[in-house]
Amino acid sequence: MTEKQMLTMADFEALVDQAFEVRSVSPALLFSLVEVKPMGSGEREEGAFSVLWQGPPEPVLEQAIYRLYQAQLGEQDVFMVPVAQKAAGIQYEAVFT
Repeated sequence: MTEKQMLTMADFEALVDQAFEVRSVSPALLFSLVEVKPMGSGEREEGAFSVLWQGPPEPVLEQAIYRLYQAQLGEQDVFMVPVAQKAAGIQYEAVFT
């Protein structure tokens, strides 16, 4: 997948524990996909879902749209929100409805 497309829950489930590069910040940051979970009904055929990434402790990114790159998915623009601070770093969530 190299062009932008509507990503599915299955796309992300296959990539748990894989690295995603946040390319819209300089220098680029590496996030690890931590969790994918269903969230009930939504406009998507398979329903809404959330994706949780683990980022480094610093810098803390504000909620915004970020360009993510992952080898199998290519580049995607994703709205992410910082939701938790853990010992390993900051966790960010994106909700797909």
